[in-house]
Order: sequence, then C-alpha cells, then structure tokens
Amino acid sequence: MSHRWSVSLLLLLLWPSWYHCMTIHFQTLQPVYAFPAECLVLQIQINHDSTEKIAQIRWERETGNMKDPGNLGKVTLITFPGQAKGLDGRLSLDQQGTVLKLEGFGLMDSGVYIVTVTDQGGAETSAQCVVKEYEAVHHPSVRLNVSHSSLYCVEAWGTDLRFSWLHEQAAITDAVGHVSPDGKTLFVSSTPICGHFTCVVRNKLGHSSATYTAEPCKREGKGTTVAGLSLILLLVCGGALAFLLWRRYKRYSNRGQRLRDDFEDNTQIFSAHSPALRWTQNHT
Repeated sequence: MSHRWSVSLLLLLLWPSWYHCMTIHFQTLQPVYAFPAECLVLQIQINHDSTEKIAQIRWERETGNMKDPGNLGKVTLITFPGQAKGLDGRLSLDQQGTVLKLEGFGLMDSGVYIVTVTDQGGAETSAQCVVKEYEAVHHPSVRLNVSHSSLYCVEAWGTDLRFSWLHEQAAITDAVGHVSPDGKTLFVSSTPICGHFTCVVRNKLGHSSATYTAEPCKREGKGTTVAGLSLILLLVCGGALAFLLWRRYKRYSNRGQRLRDDFEDNTQIFSAHSPALRWTQNHT
C-alpha cells in the first residue's frame, strides 16, 4: 500500500513536466500561394492554458524535394524573442511572433514553413504550412479524342486555373456540345466535328488560349438563301430601272405633245393675221 502511495505522489510531483496540452495551427490547412514580388503573410494560433508560458517561437523553412535529397535544406528564418528582422530586412514578426511577414516574395522563398513553439519547460510543439509561388498561365493546348468526340484542354503550368470554351468565337451552346464540370473537356454533339474550337485558360495573373481547327462547317440552306436574295435583288433593280425608263419616256412624250400643240396654235394665229391673206379675201 505504501508503495502505491509513493508512486502516486511521484506522478503528482512530475505532472507539470509531462502533461503538455499546448497546440498550434496555421489559419489554413491548404497550401498558400503567394504572388511574385508581393508580401507573404503567415499567421498561427497558439492554444495553451494559463500555467504554460511560451519561451520561444522559431520560424524555419525547408526547401527542395524528396526526389533530390541533396537539395533538401532546413534553415531558421527568425525567432521571437530575438531577431527583429531577417533575410536582409525582408522578414519580420508581429503579434508576439505569431505573424510572419515576408516582403518581395520570390520563387526561392517557396517551401515548407515550420513554426516551433517552446514552453518554459523545454517542450516543443510544431506546425507546418506549404507555400508556393502563384504561377501565371503558360501555353495551353487542345487535344482531340476521336473515339469519344471530345476535345481536351491541357495546361501544365499555372495556379488556380479556370477553363472555358468557344466555338467560332461564340459561347458553347447545347447544339454544339457540353463541358465537363472541371471545364477541361468539351464533349461535341455535332458529327463530324467542324469549325474552330478555342480553349481559354484564366487565373488571377491573366489568360491564354489555344485553338483546334477542324473542317469548315457546312451551312445547310446557305446556297438556297443566297440564290433567293440574289433573285430578289435582281427583281428590285429591274423594277427600279423599268420605272426610271418609263418616267423618262413619259416626260419626253409630254414634251413632244406640247411642242406640236404650240406649233399648231402659232400657225393658226399667223394665218388669221397675215396681210396677204386679208388682201386676198378683200379682192375676192
């Protein structure tokens, strides 16, 4: 019995050293994408009880990849309390070391950011966050799957990509086909595939596009429509020409009639008032 009490008393005395309930986590569990030349901000939240005192917060970064272990490296960036600045003045801490700010983010700043919190007893708690550079759209391409009557848009670069499709520079309609939920695949309804299909890839840094060109689409009834329009135009022009000729003929006809009438009237007047005519009449 006395032995059990001794063990219980020893565990009670050692309780503060082995009982550790501090937890930390980043604001997001997803990878963080930083824009080139802009400011990267990482923030952590520390959960602990009032008896636990924070002795140090250490920020580190691990770069490289597992396929090339020789390029793996883990460096200490900044600590709190301790350094006021880091990385040639680009790095700083705020809010008691829980907020990391990195000015002028570049590709070399990508990696796994690790923050370690040490309490007054020397116990450490860590959390990590993956940081990548936000990449612009590069050069997409379009591939044809003949067996499935579909077009697939491929983009190997870029972050947060959004896909959309155009047919003959117009939005896709049900008559043309439908797009997959992720926007990468266009299932074409018409057979055979014809015309120009353009895939447009966008993100926050811009957009780029690629076009697949098939055989020109045949427009049904196009020849009949053109012939009908040509006939109507010919009839209109013929009617207008006939009307102009009729008006011209009518105008000249009226003018000739007026000239004849005027000539006859003048002849009668001349005959009635002629002296020779009056002398002849008087001597008859």
